[in-house]
Amino acid sequence: MTSLEKVQLICKILSDRKAVGIVYIAVEDKTSLCDYFVIAGGRSKTQVKSIAENLEEKLEKEYSIIPQRREGVQGGRWAVLDYADVIVHLFGDEERDFYRLERLWEDGGNLTRYED
Repeated sequence: MTSLEKVQLICKILSDRKAVGIVYIAVEDKTSLCDYFVIAGGRSKTQVKSIAENLEEKLEKEYSIIPQRREGVQGGRWAVLDYADVIVHLFGDEERDFYRLERLWEDGGNLTRYED
């Protein structure tokens, strides 16, 4: 599976779980951390936690893809799931406004808004 295929799969799973504001940013030319960031939001702590847990479960059970690292899932305000070439950031509304990762990493041509 290519990095872009993994991104599209992740975005579909997030969308199915009603994540909001799903975007992905190609960062392979900007950092050696990964090829893409996926950024999405939830409307509550419960939803952020549920979205993260659902994503992790589906990728593991259906595709044998396990995150190398995970942070923040239990708190529900934000979560990071590191899938090596794709890093997923999930935020509550306030946290997303505060961190503004899209603004930090986009250069005008590398951000894509996910649409079903």
